[in-house]
Amino acid sequence: MPRLLAPFALAAALAGCEQPAPAPPPAPPAAPPLRAGVAKVVISRPGAIPAGDPLYVKALVLKSGAATAVLVTLDAVAVGEIGYVPNDYLAKVRAVLQKEHGVPPEGVVVNASHCHGTVCADVDAKTVEAVAAALANLVPVTVGVGVGHEDRVSENRRLRLKDGREVDVRHAYSLPPDAAVVGAGPIDPEVGVLRLDRADGRTLAVVFTFACHPIMGTPAAGGNTADLSGFAARLVEEAFGGGAVALFVQGCGGDVNPLGYKAVHTPRDAEPLGNRLGLTVVRTARSVRPAADGRLAVLNETLKLPRADHSERIERLEAEQSRLVKSFHGTTLNLRTFLELSAKYNLTPDSPADYAYRYQAEKARGRDDLLKLDEATRRDLRAYLDNVLAMEELTRVQTNLALLRKHQEANRLAGGRPLEAELVGLRVGGFVLVAFPGELTVEVGQAVQRASPHRPTFVAGYTNGYLYYTPTAAQLRNPGAAQEDCDTRVAPEWERVFQDRTAALLKRL
Repeated sequence: MPRLLAPFALAAALAGCEQPAPAPPPAPPAAPPLRAGVAKVVISRPGAIPAGDPLYVKALVLKSGAATAVLVTLDAVAVGEIGYVPNDYLAKVRAVLQKEHGVPPEGVVVNASHCHGTVCADVDAKTVEAVAAALANLVPVTVGVGVGHEDRVSENRRLRLKDGREVDVRHAYSLPPDAAVVGAGPIDPEVGVLRLDRADGRTLAVVFTFACHPIMGTPAAGGNTADLSGFAARLVEEAFGGGAVALFVQGCGGDVNPLGYKAVHTPRDAEPLGNRLGLTVVRTARSVRPAADGRLAVLNETLKLPRADHSERIERLEAEQSRLVKSFHGTTLNLRTFLELSAKYNLTPDSPADYAYRYQAEKARGRDDLLKLDEATRRDLRAYLDNVLAMEELTRVQTNLALLRKHQEANRLAGGRPLEAELVGLRVGGFVLVAFPGELTVEVGQAVQRASPHRPTFVAGYTNGYLYYTPTAAQLRNPGAAQEDCDTRVAPEWERVFQDRTAALLKRL
């Protein structure tokens, strides 16, 4: 019997010696509940904006545990440097919010829509007022994130020419001849949406991002308007009702214009475009299902970017300027005779100078006086038109040459110091945004999105300062002249620094 029991006893003994399985790692602590407050304050300069089209500063305050983030959106061209918002605006707002409300400066993120409206002189005080009102009305919220698609309101403004150059579409100069154009750059049709709902299901705020210069204007206000982004926000707020506030965050719109920006046969009007964008935002926001998600983080980093040396490009454009001036030649025509003759020679090209029967009668008599007149007139028309085209090209060259000289001088005065720019990363639940002061072009933002570990990731320019245009390295090497590659202070190497640091920051969010 003992021998029969021995194997069982051994097994029992071995079982008793087994170590207990390790306990599973503790689950990560749940994020604290997210609370939010929102407010908006009119910042139109008194008497400057027609009634019904006000400019706003809007503030969204977010709190989760010890984390605080403040997203401010301005209906203004930029956060300092150009336009009506002073250079000390951001520092003053951050200082007051820290002193009076305990908001950490790094938690304040201010994005300008880039509309060209005229804001009030005390825009900093109005901003603090909006943030204070939002802080006073914090409520628990749920979070929803969506991505819409809108390709009917914008167009890329960089045109590719047959000779390898790129030019841009601006009111500052004429379009190139149609025959010279082979294509245009890309747009970003993505509409990013963050929806925050109160506990009872009513929407508190909708944040939406889109890439487009809001510079269409309206028949009533001209350029002094909140423009298409303002009209879009108004529609969203009306659609959700209940005091919901819509905040527009400008994306990578550096090389994107509103559709029909150069229209001359119909009034230029931002409202239809804004309504179309607003409807897409509403559809996208209504398609998401907000849920509890208390994740909240703001990360900041100061980038040091290389400054451009524009001397070679300046020399090249100066040479082109000289060539164009020398290309002008005398012609017997003036504007009146050119227009009169152009109409005749395009309407009846076979017999432009007189009725067809007189050409026939001359031919029957063995004469060719009218044909010789036509030959000389077409030569004069061509000469006059060549002068016009050279003038149009000269206007483009001189406008962009002035920009290059301006920034070359600014870089010289900097004495070799790099450009400093604040890079910001913001996470609200599943909404991930990276923001930068420059006027980023579409392809810069799309490169960030491709490299990001987060889906979706949204990219904004015009944030926490203004750095002029920051296009791709390839765009900066454009053999032609466009505003994006002339109205800039960065060297082509800036893009690699930006992409590397942005990718690292996104990994930390």
